[in-house]
Parts: sequence; C-alpha cells; structure tokens
Amino acid sequence: MSIRLRLTLWYTGILTATLLLLGLGLYIFLHTIYYSSLRDDLRAQTEVLRSRTIATYTFSLDGGKPGYIFNIVGGVPRGSNGLFQVVNVDNGTKFPSPRLQEAGIQFPEIDAKKLKCVLNETCLYDKARIENMDFILYYTPIYATRFPGPTDRPAGIMQSAMFADDRLFVMLRLILTVTGLVAILLAASVGWFLARKVLKPIGQVVDATNRIEKGADLEKRIEYDGPNDEIGVLTQTINSMLGRLQHAYVELEEAYSAQRRFVSDASHELRTPLTTIRGNVELLEKMWKQAALKAGSDDSQKLELTLEAMHDISGEAERMSRLVNDLLSLARADAGFQMTKTNQPIRPIIDEVARKAVLLPRTVEFQVGNLDDLNGVYVYGNADYLQQLMFIFIENAFKYTDAGFVRLDALRHEGQVGIRIEDSGIGMDKEEVPHIFDRFYRADPSRGQKAGTGLGLSIARWIIDEHNGSIEVKTLKDEGSTFVIWLPIASSGVIEVQEAEGHSIADQNQV
Repeated sequence: MSIRLRLTLWYTGILTATLLLLGLGLYIFLHTIYYSSLRDDLRAQTEVLRSRTIATYTFSLDGGKPGYIFNIVGGVPRGSNGLFQVVNVDNGTKFPSPRLQEAGIQFPEIDAKKLKCVLNETCLYDKARIENMDFILYYTPIYATRFPGPTDRPAGIMQSAMFADDRLFVMLRLILTVTGLVAILLAASVGWFLARKVLKPIGQVVDATNRIEKGADLEKRIEYDGPNDEIGVLTQTINSMLGRLQHAYVELEEAYSAQRRFVSDASHELRTPLTTIRGNVELLEKMWKQAALKAGSDDSQKLELTLEAMHDISGEAERMSRLVNDLLSLARADAGFQMTKTNQPIRPIIDEVARKAVLLPRTVEFQVGNLDDLNGVYVYGNADYLQQLMFIFIENAFKYTDAGFVRLDALRHEGQVGIRIEDSGIGMDKEEVPHIFDRFYRADPSRGQKAGTGLGLSIARWIIDEHNGSIEVKTLKDEGSTFVIWLPIASSGVIEVQEAEGHSIADQNQV
C-alpha cells in the first residue's frame, strides 16, 4: 500500500470518526433538548389545569354508577396545544377536553399497575403512538379534597398529551447522514489530491534514482526545483551521496582496472620465463641421466641427488605455469573477455574428452557411461573452453579419489543437456559447497596433500556462465561427489558420425 493511499485513508478515517461524533452528539443534544422542553411545557399546562379542576360527587352519573365528575373551571385556555382527559379511578369514566373529542383520539387505558406507578411517581411520562402519530403523555392524580393526606385515594387521573413531531429528527438524521457522506467523499478526494501533490517530489526522486540505477550513470543528479523543505533536504542528501559514490566508484574502478592489467601483464610476462626454465630443466635432466650411466658410484649418487633436485624444480615450475595460466584465464574473465561461440555438436567434444581423460594421472577406474542423450545435440559455445571445463572436473575427480571410480555420462531434461561427473572420493560437507567456486578455495582439509591452485572451479564457473549454463552439486562426506553441468540445447537432430567428425571448428583463443 502506497504512502499516498495510507495518508488518504488515515485522513478520511479520522474525519469520518470526527463527523460521526459531532453528528451523533448534535442529534442527541437536540433530541434531549426538544423532548425535555416538550415534557416541561406539557407538565406546566397540566398543573395549571389540575389546579382548576373541580371534582364533584354525584349519585347518578348519566344513569350509571355514582361517582365523581370533573369540571375544569373556565375550560382549557386558548392557544394550548395539549390534549387532556380526566379518568375516574373508581368506575373508569372518562371526561375528555373538547379538543380531544374533536380529534377523536383514544388515550391508552389506565389499569391498576399504571395507577400504582403513577401514584408512586415512577411513570409520570410515557410515549405512545396513536392514530399513526407520536405523542408524549403525562399522568397526574386529582384529589377530591384541596389538601389530600398521604392515605387519601385520588378521585381521578388526568392524562395530558402533546404531539411529538419526530419528522424533524427524521429529517435531521437524513441531513446529517447525507452531509457526512458528501463531506467524507469530498475530504477523501481532496486528501488524495493533496497527498499526490505533496508526495509528487518524492515520486520524482524515486524515478530519478531508478533511472540512475538502471543506467549505472553516477554522474546524473536528481533535479528538484521545489522549496527547501524535508523533500528538498532529502534530494540534496541523495545528490551528495551520489557524488561520493561516484568518486569512490571511479577510484575503485581505476584500482580494479590497474589490478586486472597487472595480473594480465604479469601472467603474460611469467609464461615465457617459466616455459624456458621448464625446457632447460628437462634438457638438463636428460643430459644428467646419460652422464649418470657412465659415471662411477660416487658420482652416480651425486648425480641422482642433483636429478632429484632438478625434478623438484621442474615440478614447481610446472605448477607455477598452471597457476599463471589460471590467473590469465581469470584476468580475461574479469576484463570481460568474450569467447568466440558457435553452434557445436556436444557429442564429439565429450567423446574427445573421454578419450584423453584415460591418459590423465589417476589411481582409480575411469568409466564412460551412456552418452546417447548427447546424440544430435548442439550447444552454442566454444569447443576448446568446453573441453577445458570438462577436464577441470575430471581432473578434480581423479585428484580427490584415491579408490573406487570416476564415471562420465550424460542426461537430458527440458531443453537442457547435462554432463555428469561422478566419483567415489572424499566428498565434502554441505557447509563447503557454497565456497568451492571461490578463488583459491581448496576442499582438501590439509590444503597441501593434493596439488592444485584452487582456481580450477572458479574458471569452470566462468566458462559455465559464459555458456548460460548451470552446475548441480551433490556430495556426501567420505562417500563421493557428483557434478552435473547443464547446458542449454541450441538445436538437435539426427547427425551422422561422419558429419560430426568433419564439422569444422572455428579458431578460438586458448587459456
């Protein structure tokens, strides 16, 4: 959820709660004031009439039972908006006012329960709906004596009623509801607009930052022409940070470029003397071997010691040569070297690797499994680098496998071809797997029992990345490892062996 939407929702929610509280408070206040005023007015009119009501006892009440009759002296005053009626509590005879008779309205009956609560002054007021109209009612007792005692029974009950116009409050509820909804909608729209306007500079900062990030051009700066508020300070801070990043990036790039040039130049310069040293040492070894055959026992022993020293020198020179070649390959990778690639039939490449792998130094059996999944498959790549890739994994398998086997086979899955190298060697812990492609990392715990520079798998990873491939590793400590090199299939079809053997391979750079 965006900040603009959250601000709008918060603003709208707060305004809604405020309007709801204000509207509810206003409604309750007006409702309370209206009905309180209505009850006070009704009670005042009733008390005036009660004081002017005379109760007269008669033995003949229109031919009915004897009892009290009630008469309001002077009648109901003009201008009174109330309806009045006196009910005899003994026989239930009703004495309505003229206006009540004209209206034809019947007040609720007064039963014993109602009479009791009126006398206890617990239900003096009541609300009733009569003839689809709302009325507020007031009950007050009328006594036959002017000064009734606490034990005197009232002669009658005066019922007073006044029309309570709820239409006003229905209209008020409608007005408050409609006004509140309109206000909320307007506030939400205005809030959305204001939030958009206020946060627009932040959007511009984000867009400019994205353009800089995608273009990797640290010379660009965020353009801002607004006030020097929080957003202006933020823009200045980001521009200052970009300037510092640009300066650091330039220095880092220069240092990195100098390092790449140094490694590349040093590798080139070291290859020639190392080759010369190895050639001379091998020549001296041959000459001293011939001299050892002709020399005496003492001289022969000295020559053997000399030959052993020369052999050590030759081995170290060879190891240095491999290290220099590996560094040169990595220097090319760091410099963004692009190898020449064409559609290559993968089966002849793997067959050539399998043929040459038999001649590598090893102490275990080399097995070539089923390679039929490679038939007719082309990959877009470089044949020489693909061979180097396979030899890196096979040589590693031979190096770290003292007993058992090393197996080479192939598999195919969903537009990819996999070359699998499996061994029964020392294996690795799962914690080591993420680091095996790091430069100079050695899985050998002794870091010295096995010859190597720790750069082979780094070079292999670069070759795999250049071919848009991937590597799958399965390993178990002391039980062996399995590497599956997955390469995307460029095209496939039935290829004759003669065509595959006669396929010309473009000249490509050696590592």
